[in-house]
Amino acid sequence: MPRTAPAPSPDTVEQAVSIDLNADLGEGFGRWTLTDDEQLLSVVTSANVACGFHAGDAATMRRVCELAAGRGVRIGAQVSYRDLAGFGRRSMDVPAAELAAEVAYQIGALEVFARAAGARVAYVKPHGALYNRVVRDEEQAAAVVEGVLLADRTLPVLGLPGSRLHEAATAAGLPVVPEAFGDRAYRADGSLLPRGQTGAVVSDPEAVVERSVAMARSGVVTAHCGSPVAVRARSLCLHGDTPGAVDLARRVRERLEASGVRVEAFA
Repeated sequence: MPRTAPAPSPDTVEQAVSIDLNADLGEGFGRWTLTDDEQLLSVVTSANVACGFHAGDAATMRRVCELAAGRGVRIGAQVSYRDLAGFGRRSMDVPAAELAAEVAYQIGALEVFARAAGARVAYVKPHGALYNRVVRDEEQAAAVVEGVLLADRTLPVLGLPGSRLHEAATAAGLPVVPEAFGDRAYRADGSLLPRGQTGAVVSDPEAVVERSVAMARSGVVTAHCGSPVAVRARSLCLHGDTPGAVDLARRVRERLEASGVRVEAFA
C-alpha cells in the first residue's frame, strides 16, 4: 500500500527530473463527446484511450489513435468495468476470469486501431472504479494483470504506487509505472480521496499547477488532512473531462518545463 512520506528536509536540493503527462482521451460515444482530444494531444505525451467499456467506440478509438500517432503521443489502453451508464465509476463485482478476458478484449480492440495508425498500444491503465479497486483488492488486481498478460506480456502497467496492481504486475514480470494526480486530493496513506467526498477534486487551477510541479520536483504532496505524502511518480495524470482541461494542461506543462522538468513519455 502507499505510504505516508516523511516531512521533506528544508535543505533538500531538488534535482532536474523528467515526467510523462497522460490524459484520459476518447471518452465519448457515438454523437456524444466529452474530451477535447485534438487539443489535449498537443500537450500530453501519453494518451489513455477509452476502449469502449466506460466510454469510447470503434470510430472514436480509430480517430484518437490516428491523432496520437501523428503527434508522436504514446497510446495506452484505458481498461474499465463494463459500465457505460456509470462512466466506469461504479464498483462492480466481476468474476476474476471474466474481468481478465474483458481487459484483454479491450487492449486487443485498441491495438487494431493503434497498428492501423502506424503505432502500438504502449501501456495499460485501469479507469475509474477499477483503478481504485485494484489499489487494495488482490483478486481484482491479479485479474487485470492476467488480462494484460493475455494481450501482451511486455506492456507496462500504469497505476498508483504501492498498489496491489503494481505488486501483482511486478510478480508477473510486467513493467510498472507509478502515477500521480495533480487535480485529485490524497489521503494520508497515499491513496486518492474518493470522488464522493468533499474536496476530492482540486478545482483551483493554480493549486493544480503548484501540486504538479511539487510532485515532479520533490515527490511530495500535501494530503487532504494536511500531512505530507510521498508520491514519487514517472507519470502525471491530467483529467481530460474537467472544465478548462486544455488550458490547465498547457499551464501545467509550461510550469513544469520552466522549473527544469523534462516532459517526455515513459514508454
